[in-house]
Amino acid sequence: MTTALTLSGSIRTGSLNKQLQHAMDARLRAAGVAVSTISLADFEMPIFNEDLEPDNVPHAAGQLADLFRSHDIVFIATPEYNGGLPPLIVNTIAWLSRQKPSPFRHAVFGIGGVSSGRYGTIWAQSHLRDSLSKIGALVVPTLLGVGPASSAFAEDGSVAEKAVDGKIDQMVKELTHFSRGGI
Repeated sequence: MTTALTLSGSIRTGSLNKQLQHAMDARLRAAGVAVSTISLADFEMPIFNEDLEPDNVPHAAGQLADLFRSHDIVFIATPEYNGGLPPLIVNTIAWLSRQKPSPFRHAVFGIGGVSSGRYGTIWAQSHLRDSLSKIGALVVPTLLGVGPASSAFAEDGSVAEKAVDGKIDQMVKELTHFSRGGI
């Protein structure tokens, strides 16, 4: 069975990116994928600093790398901070990129994000795609930019906007098509 790991680059209460993560969880499950939903809050890592290596690499980095390696699909919902990636995602990628074997070379990656603006984290997603590609990750073509968030989700958390719904369906098709688990 194909497996997926989903996470959000926002750990705050009420995060819209967590809402997108959960919408992707539901859609992947409906497609027959076994989904593991995680919070980066459960993987504490100090700000990346090479001086901490090799003796003080956080145990959480190894645990998270193992999760990436053990899943066929990884979906990352990222917010956008000042036109770029949030520090949580940057730090997570920095620590994971030091793990051997690379946790980025097994799974196929999907990226998305929610913002209050019209561009739906497109700059952050572009940066994330570039970073992941440079470290060997295969990222599916569809970018799941959701904005403005005020009209994208219904009060119950479900996807309200048909365009967003269609993008989620397209990404699920790409993720399951390109994954090693293959449905």
